[in-house]
Amino acid sequence: MIRDLPIIPTILVVAAVATMIALGIWQLGRADEKEALIARYAEAGDIAESVEWPVGEQAVAAVLYRRSEISCERVSERSAVAGTSERGSKGWAQMARCILPDGNEALVALGWTRAPQGPDWQGGEVSGIVAPGPRLVADPPRAGLGKLASPDPGDLPNNHLAYAGQWFLFALTALAIYVLALRRRRLG
Repeated sequence: MIRDLPIIPTILVVAAVATMIALGIWQLGRADEKEALIARYAEAGDIAESVEWPVGEQAVAAVLYRRSEISCERVSERSAVAGTSERGSKGWAQMARCILPDGNEALVALGWTRAPQGPDWQGGEVSGIVAPGPRLVADPPRAGLGKLASPDPGDLPNNHLAYAGQWFLFALTALAIYVLALRRRRLG
C-alpha cells in the first residue's frame, strides 16, 4: 500500500496537515496568553495612580485600562460613534481628537448622548481611562455629557480556542479528503 502512494502529493498533504496542526497548537498557546493579558488589564483598573498619556504602540499596551490625564490644547476633529452609557443605554459616544502640548494627539471619548449631535467642546483638562484605540474615556465626562460605560477588559475577544479547533478540523478534513482521493484512485 505504501508503495502505491504518490510521492509529491503525499508530501504536500503531510506538510499541509503538519502546518495546520502547528497553527492549532500555536492558537492554544495564544489563548493562554490572551487570558493572562485580560487578567492583567483587569488588575490595572484597580490601580488609582495616573499614568502619562502613551505615545507609541508598546506604550499603549503597557497602560491600557489605567487612569490618565491630558491637556487638550485644541480640538482638531469631532465625531460621534456608537456608544453605551454607564446605565447600558445605546446612543452616541462624542469623540474629540485633541492636540496635546507636545504636539502629539489623543482621541478622547468625551461622554454619551442620545443624539449624534455633540457639544462644541474646545478643549481643556481631561482625565479618564486609557482604552484600546487608544482613546481616553473621560471620567468624569466633559461638556455636560452623560457618562460612558467604562472600558472593560472582559470585552476583549479571546477566540483563540475556536481558531485552534478550526485548524485541527482543517487538518482532519485534508486527511479525510486525501484518503478518499487515494481510495478512489486505487478503485478507479
